[in-house]
Amino acid sequence: MKTSQFLWTPAAGWSTPAPALPDADLVLAFADAEHFRSAKCFEELKALFPTAHIVGCSSSGSVYDTHLDDGDIVATAIRFERGTVKMAVSDMQPGENVEGLATGLMEKLRADDLRHVFVLSDGLNVNGSDLAKGFNSIGIAVTGGLAGDGTRFAKTWVMADAPAQAGRVVALGFYGDLTVKSGCFAGWQEFGAERVVTKSTANVVYEIDGQPALALYKKYLGDLAADLPGSGLRFPLSVQADKNAKSIIRTLLAVDEDAQSLTFAGDVPQGYICKLMKTNLDNLIDSAGMAAAAAKPGDAGAAGLCLVVSCVGRRLVLGQLVEEELEIVRENLGKKTALTGFYSYGELAPFSDILQCQLHNQTMTLTTIYE
Repeated sequence: MKTSQFLWTPAAGWSTPAPALPDADLVLAFADAEHFRSAKCFEELKALFPTAHIVGCSSSGSVYDTHLDDGDIVATAIRFERGTVKMAVSDMQPGENVEGLATGLMEKLRADDLRHVFVLSDGLNVNGSDLAKGFNSIGIAVTGGLAGDGTRFAKTWVMADAPAQAGRVVALGFYGDLTVKSGCFAGWQEFGAERVVTKSTANVVYEIDGQPALALYKKYLGDLAADLPGSGLRFPLSVQADKNAKSIIRTLLAVDEDAQSLTFAGDVPQGYICKLMKTNLDNLIDSAGMAAAAAKPGDAGAAGLCLVVSCVGRRLVLGQLVEEELEIVRENLGKKTALTGFYSYGELAPFSDILQCQLHNQTMTLTTIYE
């Protein structure tokens, strides 16, 4: 595998006018939503790499090695020597079954030598929990993320061999003699009493332990409740089906004072056990290192690609220290592994010893590909 990374900046345009890998198989591009509102990004990349799949999405920060970039387009060209890549794409229609859409994409990619599937999805119009269920349909490992829109939460974009669109889901299948590993860690800790979600619909929670959800949440936050929903990013919810199940994290997106409800970035089913969570900066950075250790190849000196999907909530909590979680990934994977990716509205990955893909919030999710 060979990789080449380059930028588009407002001042200078593309940093690589003559691409180093003109015969690349795949080009991944991540940028602020503003860059995807026209066809320009796709058209220029397709002109530079006419035989490659051109794939990418809008972000809440784009990963260029150990740097976090907001104003530029971050692009990575990849050419495989012993592997291949295939793309399947679908545009979400109003009322369409999301789980069925994901199952259909997996069927298009199904093959005996399919090693892994990496997904980029609209981050606002697609139910990520249902999406994850559909991607588990054929028993192949799946990772990826939901596109971002800075901290605006207005509209997200996905590009897949055509100008970017909202409502789009793209799945990349990797085949052949490849080694693909992933790591997904959070660094958050539960606190407070264990409670039960007593009334919810999809990702909207109305009651916890029979009490209005928003009132209970405000009680825990104290003075910080005045800054909701923003302050909620520091206090996500841990949810689990029962005491023997693995918990997953849900980030607060919005509050409704009239309904006294909480809206999360993923489903919170009625009857689930829940607890509030908190963290500190060291725990977040350490968890990125744990994700990198899990995704590290057996050959420490191998050249490869690391696809980074970290949550926008982590970025907001880490603030100016956000690049430290990228630096610890670099330390673990070595200098020969190219780092690219984005800060997301949700991460898709197996977690802990659960092999099936799930929707996560507040995690650092890494996918490494080596030949």
